[in-house]
Amino acid sequence: MVRRSDITRRSVIRGAVAGAGALAGAGGIAGMVAARKAPAVIQTGGTFTYWGGLIFSDAANSVLQSTIEEWCRSNGFEPDVVMINQNETVQRVSAAVEAGTMPDALDLGLDLALQLSSSGQLVAVDDLYETIGAAHGGWFESVANATAPERFGGSRVGIPFGASGNILFRRMDLLEEAGLTTAPATWQEVADQARAAQQPPATFGLGFSLSNVGDGNVMISIMQSYGGRIADDAGTTVMINSPETRTFLEWVQACATDGLFSPSNTTWDGAGDNAAYQAGQAVFIMNTGSVHIGLLDSDPELEEATGYSPLPDGPMGKISPLNPNIRSIPTTSSQPDAARALCEYLAMPAYSEQYYNSAIYGPVLQGERGFAIFSTEVHGALLGLVENGTAPAAPDQFNGAYAETSTTFAIPRMLQRMVVDGMSIDDTMAQAQTEIEAIYAKYV
Repeated sequence: MVRRSDITRRSVIRGAVAGAGALAGAGGIAGMVAARKAPAVIQTGGTFTYWGGLIFSDAANSVLQSTIEEWCRSNGFEPDVVMINQNETVQRVSAAVEAGTMPDALDLGLDLALQLSSSGQLVAVDDLYETIGAAHGGWFESVANATAPERFGGSRVGIPFGASGNILFRRMDLLEEAGLTTAPATWQEVADQARAAQQPPATFGLGFSLSNVGDGNVMISIMQSYGGRIADDAGTTVMINSPETRTFLEWVQACATDGLFSPSNTTWDGAGDNAAYQAGQAVFIMNTGSVHIGLLDSDPELEEATGYSPLPDGPMGKISPLNPNIRSIPTTSSQPDAARALCEYLAMPAYSEQYYNSAIYGPVLQGERGFAIFSTEVHGALLGLVENGTAPAAPDQFNGAYAETSTTFAIPRMLQRMVVDGMSIDDTMAQAQTEIEAIYAKYV
């Protein structure tokens, strides 16, 4: 069966194509499966459970669900596909690890994968990674580095399938009305342009999330561009309480004081920035591309008025992290051979090109570079991010302590204490320093 998590999510966009119907021209999913069934699957039957991560494209979600369902049935398994809001994955996985009810395979972000691998919860797939890479022109260097064995205790613990990162969206129409015609090059210019172009209460300058969701953690990149650090170069000594972090917090505080942030951005769910921009209520947002996909269908005029550019620089330069998603196999999987075969199948262009056409990711394999979607403006920017983006966590060390700092939303909570509770910059830095030191102490 195919089912979604009972945790609801706001449906903020419609897909650019109609789900599995997008495959009809190539003979549909059945044609794909007939063309090549999974290699090395022992067809013993039983249920195969897969947890997929919901993204803000119903079409991409449907393609993934339908493909796995058809693949399972063609290989003698009853599918049990559960699509989970990615902002709820940590909670769901934590409960499943405790209860011993992990799926046979699942989608993961690198932060959670690092935490699971450090406790021996994921199967090593180095050989499968090499096989897939050899079959499709090799992996992009940035993807290979982001998922390198040394980051995960000596083994590759997942197969990359989509490179995620953020670009800056801006309302060119509102900015041009304010006499601004070029993309901002620095975060200070972003704030200045937002201040000039916003028209509250109809529009606010910055649709940036400061809430306890993945989008809120993008603020870490801005902090790092100001020279703020989670920890030192060794990744052991916490360094939040610093003059550089203070400068970043002064920038955030000035934006809040001037009313640039969208209302309720400290309590948004994962769709908050999407919803604010598509409702015409934000001048700037940082987004992976899902808003673009939605606007193509729901509001072509707003899409035409939208400009796209790389994330700006801070005083210390540009921080624009690349975060590949991976498909991993828990050590408790009852169907590990089938899980490996499914991962290999999902890397085939007959599936992956259709998925990318309606998803919000950059490519991971060199053979995907030639997909037509990556010659378009937004997906071309995501390809550029794969080619030029910074490593996950850099300049910090991507280790277990950093991952826990991210998954517990320590930096968004620091900002909330200042913006919502009115805590001073000194006090909010000191509290964040103490909280994150407690995290790092568990890993030293």
